[in-house]
Amino acid sequence: MSVSIVGLDFRQVGFSFTMFGDLFEEDYSSESNNQYGKEKKLKTKVLEPPAPREFTNLSGIRNQGGTCYLNSLLQTLHFTPEFREALFSLGPEELGSFEDKDKPDAKVRIIPLQLQRMFAQLLLLDQDAASTTDLTDSFGWTSDEEMRQHDVQELNRILFSALETSLVGTSGHDLINRLYHGTIVNQVVCKECKNVSEKQEDFLDLTVAVKNVSGLEDALWNMYVEEEVFDYDNLYHCGTCDRLVKAAKSAKLRKLPPFLTVSLLRFNFDFVKHERYKETSCYTFPLRINLKPFCEQSELDDLEYVYDLFSVIIHQGGCYGGHYHVYIKDVDHLGNWEFQEEKSKPDLQNQEEIDDDPLIILKAVLLQEENNLIPVDQLGQKLLKKIGISWNKKYRKRYGPLRKFLQLHSQIFLLSSDESTVSLLKNGSLQAESDFQRKEQPLLQTHASASPGLHDTTSCPHWFDINDSKVQPIKEKDIERQFQGKESAYMLFYRKSQLQRPPEARANPRYGVPCHLLNEMDAANIELQRKRAECDSANNNFELHLHLGPHYHFFNGALHPTSSQAESVWDLTFDKRTTLGDLRQSVFQLVEFWEGDLVLSVAKLVPAGLHVHQRLAGDDLTLCEVGIEDGEDIFVWNGVEVGGIHIPTGSDCEPVLINILHLTASSEGGRRQQTVEAAHVFPSNAEVRAVLTALAMPEGVLFVSTTNPVGEENWVAIPEEDLKKTFREQGLRNGSSLLVQESNDGNSLLLRQGKWFTGMNEINWLQIQNLCEVESEKKQVKISATVNTVVFEIRTKAIKELKLMKELAENSCLRPIDRNGKLLCPVPDSYTVKEAELKMGSSLGLCPGKAPTPSQCLKLMLERCGLPGDMWHLRKMDWCYEAGEPLCEEDASLKELMIRSGDTLLLTEGKLLPVGFLKVPIWWYQPGGPSGHWKSLEDQMNGTPSLGGAWRAASTQETEYKWGRGRERERETQHREQAPGSELSAERPMRGSNSQTMRS
Repeated sequence: MSVSIVGLDFRQVGFSFTMFGDLFEEDYSSESNNQYGKEKKLKTKVLEPPAPREFTNLSGIRNQGGTCYLNSLLQTLHFTPEFREALFSLGPEELGSFEDKDKPDAKVRIIPLQLQRMFAQLLLLDQDAASTTDLTDSFGWTSDEEMRQHDVQELNRILFSALETSLVGTSGHDLINRLYHGTIVNQVVCKECKNVSEKQEDFLDLTVAVKNVSGLEDALWNMYVEEEVFDYDNLYHCGTCDRLVKAAKSAKLRKLPPFLTVSLLRFNFDFVKHERYKETSCYTFPLRINLKPFCEQSELDDLEYVYDLFSVIIHQGGCYGGHYHVYIKDVDHLGNWEFQEEKSKPDLQNQEEIDDDPLIILKAVLLQEENNLIPVDQLGQKLLKKIGISWNKKYRKRYGPLRKFLQLHSQIFLLSSDESTVSLLKNGSLQAESDFQRKEQPLLQTHASASPGLHDTTSCPHWFDINDSKVQPIKEKDIERQFQGKESAYMLFYRKSQLQRPPEARANPRYGVPCHLLNEMDAANIELQRKRAECDSANNNFELHLHLGPHYHFFNGALHPTSSQAESVWDLTFDKRTTLGDLRQSVFQLVEFWEGDLVLSVAKLVPAGLHVHQRLAGDDLTLCEVGIEDGEDIFVWNGVEVGGIHIPTGSDCEPVLINILHLTASSEGGRRQQTVEAAHVFPSNAEVRAVLTALAMPEGVLFVSTTNPVGEENWVAIPEEDLKKTFREQGLRNGSSLLVQESNDGNSLLLRQGKWFTGMNEINWLQIQNLCEVESEKKQVKISATVNTVVFEIRTKAIKELKLMKELAENSCLRPIDRNGKLLCPVPDSYTVKEAELKMGSSLGLCPGKAPTPSQCLKLMLERCGLPGDMWHLRKMDWCYEAGEPLCEEDASLKELMIRSGDTLLLTEGKLLPVGFLKVPIWWYQPGGPSGHWKSLEDQMNGTPSLGGAWRAASTQETEYKWGRGRERERETQHREQAPGSELSAERPMRGSNSQTMRS
């Protein structure tokens, strides 16, 4: 069992992540087993290019292993158009170019250049997710760094600092300061002389508390409205008065940036438990916030203080790990926001009219492509995606093949010279647009548009959840789900509501992108399209092996060629998207001499020969839809017979090749036997007793061959009732061996090695391998055992038979060995074979080292960590690395504590208090006077009346120490107030006892 133990230093209470170091410092300088000799070619899988964008038309970012925090921040910056366009405005004359980065005298600013390229890819490159490899390489990150998760707030600050450093000397030197820097002023006002002492500080983001705060506005009120008063024992020294005076301290926002970043303090430290924890309480934040109450100046227009939320970075998990994703508001309407379940349903009658007319459907597909141009092969796929049914299924019978239909409508469609691509003619495009306005508007509303946002009737931007590579639309109300819980908001990004975007930027991803990046992205898209077409062609062509029926004959239960391979087997390369009818037509053309029905069936090459499995049907289905795979063997015949013999078909009667060993008495007689070995073919659904029929034996005993873990061959008799089972039911496969004996006159059977072996007994041994470094004459021994044999006894016997040192009995253990030769966890000596779940006949390794007993597991872990004393304990962590309750029972086994292989345990400093450590005294109150209704318990038991009200406590010193003194104690006891979490025993104390010990 592998259990990870994580150490925690409780003294490290700060949460500033400095693990980035200087990462942002920029340096300016197969084979075939075909028995006929025919080899199937091993196809080299073409490296597939990135998939195109999905219906949202937005690009995600691939995770390099632990870069979700980086992806979330990059998407936020990308969807901040003012930041993105300010970065785009810096040309090569200021930033340099990638081509000059290796020149010694060139000053190339790599980080802003890589950010520009990343933003251009997210805007324009037709791929579902972009890569950050080049960007992180410019940071100087290693592969180890890419697998470590960091804090997104710290990354935001360091990235901005790196950008400011990199842009020094350019027109963008104040980019970060202009967009994100704000100012806070802290003031102290003397109550005597009214002197104001102030200190100004800049901020890149506001860090606000979460604990004991209901929401963002409440936190800002505490920070920038409420005053801290200095009085009484906490007076302020006024420089003007030159003495201690009363004063008031406050903070205000002096300068607000266009973009306000807010970091929520979700992570805290518990100084009682000495451990970190994540604050998961409810914390609200508004979609629009007015910051005027928190600002120093209020003479500006109210709209100057209004901000709109446009990004929420979300952390999912605990304080030791987790995952980041981001909710983004699409300010420029770049994405296609559409919920699948809320798509408008077009008029059914109108939709049926559209679906029945292939001209309208094909024109709709082409109009949504760039330049109204698409490869013909992709046209069929787009059609399938749009209407949910292939061309061959819906239109082929009526209109013929797709290419033929395009050729017949040459006044609308233009095929290239090699007929690989098709486009709409200009007049066809105009006609198509007219058709859309008349008939196809519902269809456009149902499917994703090529120009997202143009058909959006609302002016309000929509929200998307961008989770690394995955982008999906969300509703604005979904933001409320991130107010609380282990998956909750971590950083908030607001923009001034007065910031307006130009109309030409709406739904225009090319807006603001410099020409050299536009050309680079256009060229990259052309290359992507070429690679996809190449990959599509390579991945959709597969090889078929046609076996011609007239060149085969049926012999010994299977089909065999009667002539050479070149005549009997033809290799044919075919597109798997074509139909079975196309394949049949091609075979007709190849086999000109064929007469009668032509049936295509899937065949399989087995050791016995060729076997026909399934007849192919459905000429209008594609080869993929009928289940044909690459390298498939296809048998071409009339579907009934071959060479005048009826051919059995189907997987049930697939022939199996069985090795038959027949034991017969030798000519000398007596017990001496000789073995006759031969291969026989039987249908899989035939009874096993068919072996006796094949050998012309009226009766006999059959033995099946098995192999034990040592590699020796054993023979086990098949019961008489199992002879009625089929070969498949009995588990016999190609190459299985059966031993046939004419009569069962004894238990001794002859092996092929010539040895006698008793095969009727069941296995009752375990194999022990010597894995100690001590040399021995034997490497392994068999130790007889039963399910009730103790492991210690097996180990000592193995040490004795291996002739090892007796000292190993005190310092060795047995470890099971799995099928792959891997050593498993040690087995405790006190377990029986059954308790250790060991199977008879299995192998165990004798290894150095003593096995831990079930009562030592947790203590042993602490010892292995090298921690002396009892001032440490273990906690189990959940999937998001959140520490659970302490594992108090250190003497319990891992199984009892439900700790499994792969679990992570947190090693925490602190001694666990023993059960029963808390002592709570009980006070019995007796009212005064003989008429009182209450008596002490002891008086009630003894029947003694009480003469006056009195408190009875047996241990006065203990009472004074734990409960306090005087009236406060009396008041607590009279009201019978019990401390939270403690329990009072209901058991009656023994007579003469002074107090009871309470357990918590």
